[in-house]
Amino acid sequence: MPQTHKSTIRRARQAERRHERNRATVNTVKTLIKKVQSAVAGKKADEAKAGLLEATSAIGKAVSKGILHRNTASRRISRLALRVNALSSSGS
Repeated sequence: MPQTHKSTIRRARQAERRHERNRATVNTVKTLIKKVQSAVAGKKADEAKAGLLEATSAIGKAVSKGILHRNTASRRISRLALRVNALSSSGS
């Protein structure tokens, strides 16, 4: 049986914890994005705008933690904003 270093075991534990933490953050971001998209689909402009602010904040935090790439985050925010703005301009 090969020798296993203590540091390797520790790193595996750390990676597992980080993986769980990162997945939780990604799931939160996805949920917030879905909330905005459902508000847009339901033609609820106020709810969509509030959700967009919340989703934008969560996406920005995910970028700062290194969970999402900044270009991916920018693209997602841009697409959400386009939908929300189209809804509010057509609703007026």
